[in-house]
Amino acid sequence: MIGPTILHYDVLQELGRGGMGVVYLAQDTRLDRKVALKFLAEKLQAHATAKTRLIREAKSAAAIDHPYICRVYDIGEHDGETFLVLEYVEGVTLKHRLEGGLLPLREALRISLEIAEALDEAHKRGLVHRDLKPANIMLTSSNHSKVMDFGV
Repeated sequence: MIGPTILHYDVLQELGRGGMGVVYLAQDTRLDRKVALKFLAEKLQAHATAKTRLIREAKSAAAIDHPYICRVYDIGEHDGETFLVLEYVEGVTLKHRLEGGLLPLREALRISLEIAEALDEAHKRGLVHRDLKPANIMLTSSNHSKVMDFGV
């Protein structure tokens, strides 16, 4: 997938993959910014239920504008594959940060409060995170939390 242009996104590199899909770093040529493109895993592309869930979750998440939640910019389709266009968050996952050892208490409390604030906002809008874990929390280059992947 790396190298092609999908709609107006130049795919630069793979960022990661999991059971539900694969995420690529891309350059939005219209708005001149980096974004993340999340495709459903190949095995799920043919399942109408997975596509329906992806679209439903994307619409719900896109309605939330919160500093500690990764933004959903768009949803699209390319060669029959459904994908999301997400905010690209520079930083490291909380999982990666924890591999370096325990967090200082103040940092752990700040991160916990930011995650709680993000989840509270999502819950107020009827959105439940279905896969909350350190791998789905990014710690940004400005030292804040971003909750990612609401089970999409």
